[in-house]
Amino acid sequence: MRIDKWLWAARFFKTRSLANQAIEGGHVKLNGQAVKPARELRIGDSLDIVAGGAHWTVTVRGLNEQRRPAVEAQQLYEETPESSARRALEKEERQLAPVPGSDLRGRPTKKARRQMRGFSEGY
Repeated sequence: MRIDKWLWAARFFKTRSLANQAIEGGHVKLNGQAVKPARELRIGDSLDIVAGGAHWTVTVRGLNEQRRPAVEAQQLYEETPESSARRALEKEERQLAPVPGSDLRGRPTKKARRQMRGFSEGY
């Protein structure tokens, strides 16, 4: 089975084209080596996946040509304990130190726009 199709079926990416872009961008490694999207995947292979800011290390446990519900998709792979611990730590760090400006919603007010313009123009 093609690696890009498996990543889509295992629900790491929403579309196959996003999976292709991630593979070509070097965000997916098969057994520690960069691959092409058409590379054949076998049960027992190890994948390093960087998707959406999360780093996964998984072992392929099953192949499925179709995209199935999330419960069934999770049976296609087994995440390593180190990977799950790393992702939990990253999640905790994001909660403790959110991205600056993440609490802002919608358009800035007139006063806020004036402050931003004053800051950028230096007065």
